[in-house]
Amino acid sequence: MSEVIKVPDVGGEGEVIEILVAVGDRVEVEQSLVTLESDKASMELPSPRAGVVKAIKVKIGDTLKEGDDLVELEIEGGEQAADEQPAEQAKAEEPKQQEQQAAPAPAEKPAAKKAESSVQSFNIPDIGDGTARVIELLVNVGDKVEAEQSLLTLESDKASMEIPAPAAGVIEAIEVKLEQEVSTGDLMLRMRVEGEAEEDESAPAAIVEEAQDEVAVTPAKEERPSAPTAEQSAPTPVGAPSRGGKKVHAGPAVRKLAREFGVDLSEITGSGPRNRILKDDVQAHVKAVMQQRKDGSAAATGGAGIPQVPEVDFSRFGEVELTDMTRLQQIGAANLHRSWLNVPHVTQFDLADISELEAFRKAQKAVAEKAGVKLTVLPFLLKACAHLLREQPNFNVSLAPNGKQLIQKNYVHIGFAVDTPDGLLVAVIRDVDKKSLLELAAEAAELADKARNKKLSANEMQGACFTISSLGHIGGTYFTPIVNTPEVAILGVSRATMQPVWDGNAFQPRLMLPLSLSYDHRAINGAAAAQFTKRLGELLTDIRSMLL
Repeated sequence: MSEVIKVPDVGGEGEVIEILVAVGDRVEVEQSLVTLESDKASMELPSPRAGVVKAIKVKIGDTLKEGDDLVELEIEGGEQAADEQPAEQAKAEEPKQQEQQAAPAPAEKPAAKKAESSVQSFNIPDIGDGTARVIELLVNVGDKVEAEQSLLTLESDKASMEIPAPAAGVIEAIEVKLEQEVSTGDLMLRMRVEGEAEEDESAPAAIVEEAQDEVAVTPAKEERPSAPTAEQSAPTPVGAPSRGGKKVHAGPAVRKLAREFGVDLSEITGSGPRNRILKDDVQAHVKAVMQQRKDGSAAATGGAGIPQVPEVDFSRFGEVELTDMTRLQQIGAANLHRSWLNVPHVTQFDLADISELEAFRKAQKAVAEKAGVKLTVLPFLLKACAHLLREQPNFNVSLAPNGKQLIQKNYVHIGFAVDTPDGLLVAVIRDVDKKSLLELAAEAAELADKARNKKLSANEMQGACFTISSLGHIGGTYFTPIVNTPEVAILGVSRATMQPVWDGNAFQPRLMLPLSLSYDHRAINGAAAAQFTKRLGELLTDIRSMLL
């Protein structure tokens, strides 16, 4: 016989964003049928019975509440099903309890046993090795939050992520503050958790938590019939084929944003942990699409639209091979692209006479060896730039997010680029202005070795005020380094060469170092940049001037 499966208690209304079965599919008990989403959470509704789908009573975009028709199942063992009518409500209690845990608001139905509300401490979940910076607090003390509601946003050099509430309750105390560095296990906040029904042993909380963490993916079933998703039903802005079968990891807020823009999330590769799609990923995708659409008119009017690079089938010309970029290369490419699109770059070129510096460096070779370090030009560059960041603090700033203020930094941390087999990394030396040349040489060598051996922590790659990128060991004259936003300047250094320099009476051979200073023209004007490179040249020409 057939039976209409109803929507269980979901704590309010939810919108159908995915239909996970099709007519004719055979479903098992607890197999997910549809995905509902509210403003606060998304949840999969499991089947309380096994059987074959006869009809689907909902469609993408429908708003459902408890008791609405969901699907019609042809129940296996139909005669038995008739006898089970009185017990049907009891058998549905298990999935209802699971749905209640995943619901955005606590259900008001009677629970078997209620636990009194209590204040619980919640720690930072697993965010990988190293630390991350708190860049946004999304709740305040006294706020009532729902399960899976975002509490705060963390950012490392590799990704930004929103940390969701593991339960519903009221915020009693927030134990972190903006710009604080946190790591896995640190105390995040204290929350008064509302009493909830005791967990049923047949439906462990771990399953519900995993379902919430993966948002719209239930790992209990390896195979799921293909069905259209809400994102797929919306017009896909890019004319590329949809990869509808791809599992999508994204939070409710991100899914809602994607639907508002009409974006197919399966078209986006997430930059968050486990490839989770973040709001930034959706916004970057929309920006790229809009630039593609404006291609024709922008080209005609001289606008800022970026033409789409045409696809080329290179196999027409010969044998080709497709190689995956490393994770580091992908992240680096995204960061460089973002900086290039957002920062109005200007590059100032200059030469510094380092003849005396080089003579001094070579003379200190024995002293450096005794200290167990190799004294290269880099420590001198670090020291000179640190001196200048104190002398010209307008280079030691970042633009505030509102674009109307400058954030002045009262510390001097400088990053330097390290070329590794997996891609480019920037290691950061802290308090450069307070360290000696030998200390800087030792720390730079240690960080470079860590970078090449994949042992650099997140804390050792963040917090820089300024970056130095040196290609002197390779060669070349000048290049245009890309500003490592949110910094406002970066120094590119090329190979020093002997050049004839007129001293007023004759040409003298001098060791000249090419310098390329790229800067954010929103924060720094051309005159200030010229003064910076001029003064840097003076410091490198006579390093004694740094003692004044």
